[in-house]
Amino acid sequence: MPMPLQSPREDTNAIVATWRASLAKAAAAPVAVPMPHNDVDLTIAVLAEFVAVTLKAGQTLLLAVPDDKWLPELSNALDLALRPLCLVLPEPGFAADIALRATLSLLKSRLSRGGEASCRAAWDAQRSRLDQHAALWQAALGWSARGSADSTRPGKVGELFPVCILAGEQAEILTDTPRDLLLLLDPPRLAEILPQLRARGKQILLLQDVTAGGGMVRVDAETRLKVEFEMLAQELGEMELEFATVQGELAEFTRLYHARVGSRMIELDALQARIARKYADSIAADVAAQHHAEQAQAQAERSRREHRRFTELDRETEKPFTPSADLKRLFRQLAQKIHPDRAVDETDRVWRSELMSEANRAYRAGDEMVLHEILSQWQAGQREQRPGRESAPQGLARQVARMQRRLAEIETELNRLIASRLYELFAAANLARQCGRDLLQELAEQLDGQIAAAKLRLEQLEA
Repeated sequence: MPMPLQSPREDTNAIVATWRASLAKAAAAPVAVPMPHNDVDLTIAVLAEFVAVTLKAGQTLLLAVPDDKWLPELSNALDLALRPLCLVLPEPGFAADIALRATLSLLKSRLSRGGEASCRAAWDAQRSRLDQHAALWQAALGWSARGSADSTRPGKVGELFPVCILAGEQAEILTDTPRDLLLLLDPPRLAEILPQLRARGKQILLLQDVTAGGGMVRVDAETRLKVEFEMLAQELGEMELEFATVQGELAEFTRLYHARVGSRMIELDALQARIARKYADSIAADVAAQHHAEQAQAQAERSRREHRRFTELDRETEKPFTPSADLKRLFRQLAQKIHPDRAVDETDRVWRSELMSEANRAYRAGDEMVLHEILSQWQAGQREQRPGRESAPQGLARQVARMQRRLAEIETELNRLIASRLYELFAAANLARQCGRDLLQELAEQLDGQIAAAKLRLEQLEA
């Protein structure tokens, strides 16, 4: 009787378990394994799962690849909750600096939101890592904020990340301290730098691509541009997802804040305005008291207006913003494919902009069906386009430049949001929740106490 076929997920888990068991048995000796079934898609899925298991085990990893061709799809396959802990860096060049800046922004944003509850241990370990490398972390953020004007990135910046997935030549960004695990993809093609790489891992796994020839291959400028284009498209999709998620989470937090705290603030401000007016009326000649009463009344009116505005917005929201991992992956896929900065002409750009706007609205509404419909629209439109329009190097260069600008815009906007007082409260609420506390409830209870005290004071003034 034939054995039932395993699902790709079962295959992936089984292969990762076999690799890790082989490493454990071999101790310091390198372990050589073939690429799974010579299947590129399965290999990428296995590598992504290997990264996830390694992070959840609290280990560090260097995955070295011979060139950039693996990186876009591998980056895309990584667990969304763990992606900011992984530095995916192509060969030296402009795309490498852009990828590093995007990853630093992604990590900063996710850290301030408390990381992912499903991977809390990995995120707690990352906070400890950044505390240990505080000077390097601040230097890296400063370099990132200065943008392309500063091309000298901080040395050994890879130490900020527990997982580094690098084109082999980028290993210089790491210190000489060996990683717990070193995984070399297609070692014969890394032969020129293999001695240096092998010194960077305590346990070494050699993954052989038996379909590839030996020796490192130098690609021509046009091929390199195409790979860099795909890398930037992946980073742009990642950052558009992060930006849309931050905006959605902030809007949801604002809604909750006004529902649980805002109504109490209105009551307290109204009471304080009445107290100030009563006090001012009792000493009409006191100019300062009259001024204070006017200010208190203005504050009470502002509170009412602001709360009314958010209450109206809340009525327009169909449901809370709680995107699932599947919804996030779908939106990221769409952002990578339909992004307006991938347009080849103005007509294409207008069409893509409309699709992207619809995708953002559907993501904020949690409407997976609409996102699938947008993907279908894009696929149908692509089939109608003339073939080969995007292949010209000049066109690719223009698209790359647009994507660079958009990435810089998102990084600037994320930094602006993260620096806002609302975001500080949002981040504090997230961190409090991880400690079993409800910050909004605590604020509500504090306001209840202040309201009770204000009512008593008003009663005394009216007596």
